[in-house]
Amino acid sequence: SLKMASDSPESLMTLCTDYCLRNLEGTLCYLLDNETLRLHPDIFLPSEICDKLVNEYVELVKTDSIFEPHESFFTLFSDPRSTRLARIHLREHIVQDQDLEAIRKQDLIELYLTNCEKLTAKSLQTLVSFSHTLISLSLFGCSNIFYEEENPGGCEDDCLVNPTRQVLVKDFTFEGFSRLRILNLGRLIEGVNVETLLRPLASLAALDLSGIQLNDVAFLTQWKDSLVSLVLYNMDLSEEHIQVIAQLRKLRHLDISRDHLSSYYKFKLTRRVLNLFVENLVNLTSLDISGHTMLENCTIPSMEEKMGQTSIEPAKSSIAPFRGLKRPLQFLGLFETSLCRLTHIPAYKVSGDKNEEQVLNAIEAYTEHRPEITSRAINLLFDIARIERCSQLLRALQLVITALKCHKDDKNIQVTGSAALFYLTNSEYRMEQSVKLRRQVIQVVLNGMESYQEVTVQRNCCLTLCNFSIPEELEFQYRRVNELLLNILNQSRQDESIQRIAVHLCNALVCQVDNDHKEAVGKMGFVMTMLKLIQKKLADKTCDQVMEFSWSALWNITDETPDNCEMFLNYSGMKLFLECLKEFPEKQELHRNMLGLLGNVAEVKELRPQLMTSQFISVFSNLLESKADGIEVSYNACGVLSHIMFDGLEAWGICEPHREEVVKRMWAAIQSWDINSRRNINYRSFEPILRLLPQGISPVSQHWATWALYNLVSVYPDKYCPLLIKEGGIPLLKDMIKMASARQETKEMAR
Repeated sequence: SLKMASDSPESLMTLCTDYCLRNLEGTLCYLLDNETLRLHPDIFLPSEICDKLVNEYVELVKTDSIFEPHESFFTLFSDPRSTRLARIHLREHIVQDQDLEAIRKQDLIELYLTNCEKLTAKSLQTLVSFSHTLISLSLFGCSNIFYEEENPGGCEDDCLVNPTRQVLVKDFTFEGFSRLRILNLGRLIEGVNVETLLRPLASLAALDLSGIQLNDVAFLTQWKDSLVSLVLYNMDLSEEHIQVIAQLRKLRHLDISRDHLSSYYKFKLTRRVLNLFVENLVNLTSLDISGHTMLENCTIPSMEEKMGQTSIEPAKSSIAPFRGLKRPLQFLGLFETSLCRLTHIPAYKVSGDKNEEQVLNAIEAYTEHRPEITSRAINLLFDIARIERCSQLLRALQLVITALKCHKDDKNIQVTGSAALFYLTNSEYRMEQSVKLRRQVIQVVLNGMESYQEVTVQRNCCLTLCNFSIPEELEFQYRRVNELLLNILNQSRQDESIQRIAVHLCNALVCQVDNDHKEAVGKMGFVMTMLKLIQKKLADKTCDQVMEFSWSALWNITDETPDNCEMFLNYSGMKLFLECLKEFPEKQELHRNMLGLLGNVAEVKELRPQLMTSQFISVFSNLLESKADGIEVSYNACGVLSHIMFDGLEAWGICEPHREEVVKRMWAAIQSWDINSRRNINYRSFEPILRLLPQGISPVSQHWATWALYNLVSVYPDKYCPLLIKEGGIPLLKDMIKMASARQETKEMAR
């Protein structure tokens, strides 16, 4: 089902929501005074649509760099008569006090505020407006929501230094929140009295106090008849805590896990504590004890442990205290404990580090609120993907994508996640992935490149992009990818390996794409960037892959794109060409790439006069004799000269070398080539070659063009015969055979 799920198109609802959010002005809204968004007066939207609009908006702002947030977005939902909100999930810096204030008249049932660090105590007051309807509330990581700004009285000079002091609000409680059942106060700021804060709540069902240090939790027993879920992640426990937990007999989910790297914990788990839980918490279906050190051995003897088929039956449990369970647990968290490596674990889902299944369960369970654990779990997945083969590929990919999206600014997750993606998208897994999924990978990779100038992330992201078919699979983000790569290549200090991969990607991106793409990339500074790289390499006297790829990229981007050819000349490209030729006389690949590029320049009539100097013509004539890369260098040099000759005698504005002498050398070169040569060249169109057929000005140019066509259609008939027919080459050849000025051997070849 996962395969199908990832492959199915987005729902119409999702597509419409996305479209409306990207085009608010053209759909739901108009602009008042050119700045404030206002809802059209005839629009009425139910909560199913409004919730989706708000939640998707938050997601887009967070994960799509091109999406522009709107100052006044939340004001669209200020009037419950036209827009209804019920369940919304807001995250991080996207939401501010005035945004919550704007929707205060809504009857919210569920409000999740996750890591919203910009919210202050003003928002606590706004929460009171939702008190009569709110059932579920999360303030996880909202580190400033209990702070208000206080202006010191009689402020003189002090104001300039410290205009506002942050003061902890002590008097707020959940008084009046009569329907509140689910509450997450994870990572609550120190100094707030949790007991006083919570006392007014009549019947809590779920409470999350992650990362809060409380020495006395006896107050929890006031909900012993209603509490079904309790999370005390990273709370330093003691015997008193355990005794209180054992009284919460209705608990179905208990999480006392910890991050074993975060700080020193005195508490150690014992067999007695686990026995206490099993005996007293008879409804337990989910337990998380990840990260704990076991003080004593809780396992059964190893002989017995290894016996029989792996079983989840409590009676066969390798962890002795769990033999008292009535039925297997739905979930058991054992990540970074020794227990996860045992054979018989009485749970349907286990988080741990023993195998792929356990690691994926860990990533799934901890991504949202515990990036510090998730990054270590992804690191384990990275090893599995690198060394073994992933058996749950789609699930793994989806989980890593979610983690990267959720923690765009967490360096550890970006480093481990981008590395894992490289191995999860490589060719052996290719068949199992849908277009949609591969596009999601590309999106998060580009997000990572945008957010992090850090070398490891950049390298991982570039390497991952190499796993895709370029340019086809990157076409939908074409501008963005090119901008990011050029950005990498324009940095003053550069990592060699990243530079090499980035130039390779740039080259692949401009190969075999439409001319409008090439023009757009040219305008982004592509030509200039490549020439700068060549300049640097020349100064270092190195001709490496970066040098060759840069010339190859210029060859590709100038193909039938006159603007880019002109840029090449304007930015002293010819000077670099001559210097490279002189510095690296033996580098065949380089010569081929440079001459391929000059062939493109020579095809542009307006630019040819700039090639008409004694120096350039001598260089091209001498290269006619080159044996570099088979016939390629000689062939391209002859192509350049063929276009120049086509401009006629009057265009030959130099005394040396003589035109006739060059023509003679061209004939000699063409006659020396093997007509069956296999080629290192790729034509998308024959137009520039066909141009040279119907003319009597330069028979040698006509001969070069005919030779080129003859060679390509005879060596690669399947590819080039259809192209020749499609572009009208047949009548041109027939007419040429009748021309008096054409040489006999040219006509023979044409026939």
